[in-house]
Amino acid sequence: MIRSLAALGAFAFLAACGGSDPAPATPPAGTADTGAPSLLMPLPSQTTPAISGAEIAARIAALSDDTFEGRAPGSETGEAAAEWIAAEMARIGLQPGVGDSYLQPVGMVEMTLGEAVSGIGFANGDEQIDIELGPDAVIWSKRQTEETLGFEASEMVFVGYGVVAPEYGWNDYAGLDVAGKTVVMLVNDPGFANPDGDLFKGKAMTYYGRWTYKFEEAARQGAAGAIIIHETAPASYGWDVVENSWSGAQADLIRADAGAERTVLEGWVTSAVAEKLFQSAGLDFASLKAAAAAPGFTPVDMGELTATASLTQTMRTVQSHNVVGVIPGALRPDEYVLYVAHWDHLGRKASEDPTEDVIFNGAVDNATGTSAILEIAEAMQAERLERSVLFVAVTLEESGLLGSAFYAENPTVDLSQVVAGVNIDAMLPVGRTRDMTVVGFGASELEDMLVDITASQGRVIVADPTPEAGYFYRSDHVSFAKKGVPMLYADGGQEKLDGGLAAGEAFAKQYTAERYHKPADEYDSSWDMSGIAEDTTALYLLGLELARSEDWPEWYEGNEFKAIRDAARVGN
Repeated sequence: MIRSLAALGAFAFLAACGGSDPAPATPPAGTADTGAPSLLMPLPSQTTPAISGAEIAARIAALSDDTFEGRAPGSETGEAAAEWIAAEMARIGLQPGVGDSYLQPVGMVEMTLGEAVSGIGFANGDEQIDIELGPDAVIWSKRQTEETLGFEASEMVFVGYGVVAPEYGWNDYAGLDVAGKTVVMLVNDPGFANPDGDLFKGKAMTYYGRWTYKFEEAARQGAAGAIIIHETAPASYGWDVVENSWSGAQADLIRADAGAERTVLEGWVTSAVAEKLFQSAGLDFASLKAAAAAPGFTPVDMGELTATASLTQTMRTVQSHNVVGVIPGALRPDEYVLYVAHWDHLGRKASEDPTEDVIFNGAVDNATGTSAILEIAEAMQAERLERSVLFVAVTLEESGLLGSAFYAENPTVDLSQVVAGVNIDAMLPVGRTRDMTVVGFGASELEDMLVDITASQGRVIVADPTPEAGYFYRSDHVSFAKKGVPMLYADGGQEKLDGGLAAGEAFAKQYTAERYHKPADEYDSSWDMSGIAEDTTALYLLGLELARSEDWPEWYEGNEFKAIRDAARVGN
């Protein structure tokens, strides 16, 4: 954990680089409706339009400070972080993007499972297979009005990857009635097991591999329960990430039907638990996993194996906020360039150990991206722009991209008039690199622009080295892409100037293993900010070029979002 003094030290360092002592901040007009306390952290007292690693670091230190307790949406301290971002937008001169406010209310329901009085168990005749929540499984419900819910002796069916994808000629539910049953499925999609084949997109995960899709599809099929089997390689993260991410309070947007269409239970089990269940049912997990990745797979009834679940949850309806600021263009103010980053993280975890670090500070994920768009906004503010530039710091990303999804459904500007956008999520302080990674490489003409910009820096762009992790579908740009807006999700490279590719890969792997979605994701004043500053500069230059041009970048032919964009632009 980082004490407030650490962040204040960062601001002191920034002041020494050209500012004065920090002064208490006054919340900008339009922030009084947050319900959050007055600003808990000081704003930078003086910054400059030049892209600066020191300035980005100061903002990261503030946003990831213990004061904000992990920036949980809907919490007092989390919403105070949103208020801090709004105040910083006002300080650097952005205009409010939501009428006269910087804050867009996002209604949410927070549901917290009572783990001591909840559980899931399995039985095969007289054989009972009890499991422990946390080490063996995580469970929750998305039903927003039921405090107690569950089911008894639900029949179980292995549905492979749980995918219905007409465009790939794939239907794991074909001819199957799962009403009242519990479906068990693999993580990722069939392409993962066929990386060099022609199933789906081969090694690159599609949206069908996302956990969000799998639970939604199980609900559409009428299942009572939906369970994903965790395996580290196809998930791209370990069990500890699952346990940390889906334990404790879970959030969802307020739904018109209060989540009644969702399954009673959603959850994950470890691969060890899955093997035990399959063995009890007289099934071989390894062979069925292989069969599930082959065309023509049919679901497999798990015999006498049944699931029984009981969930007791508390619920509260609260507001979180997206934070929106804008720089109006001088010539074409109704055309927009978009920057987006999520400000939220996982908050605190419950612990009876007073010495345990319980705050998920989220320094890399995603105080870095939020700080970068603020740095870009300050640089843009000093420029004469023909188009407007829109900056959106969204909430509830960690709950399934919900804040960006809400904004995309309730935009403050006409999304057909958004020329293109840039998403910044989790910048690693790896230092300067010879490359810059494009996640979802091969998507749009924004990549052509980035090629020229990185070349001017003596660098190249490269494709995401781990497309099987599905990062293109795991961040907020997807919410805007679904509306047709060409989006670029570019990340830092891995080939370090000092140490080469091996050093960069080792740095990234260490972050994923030791800090991703863990309390250890903290700001450290020893971070090498040079690479983050260079990447931020590249993304700033891309937006600046768009804001000064008349060009409308397009999705490449064959991209899944191109038809949406073409339809949205008809008549404009």
